[in-house]
Amino acid sequence: MTPDDDPTADFLDDVRAEETPWRRDRPAGERAPERADRPERWGRTRAAGRAAAQAAPYLQAAALVAWLASGAFDDGSGNQSG
Repeated sequence: MTPDDDPTADFLDDVRAEETPWRRDRPAGERAPERADRPERWGRTRAAGRAAAQAAPYLQAAALVAWLASGAFDDGSGNQSG
């Protein structure tokens, strides 16, 4: 089979999409345009998630300190009823 008779290459030539204009118009070294200004739909949710992510190490440290403190004040009797 010669390269000219390759059915796969013929198929790929038929289905390959044309290059989009926004990829052709911009020179290679030029930066992409900035995103259009629009109101954030999930602004509060993202802010809450960001705050929770920033507070997570402190919450873990507080849980560790509480766990260590509960072990330090344990009388060792094994009586769980009080």
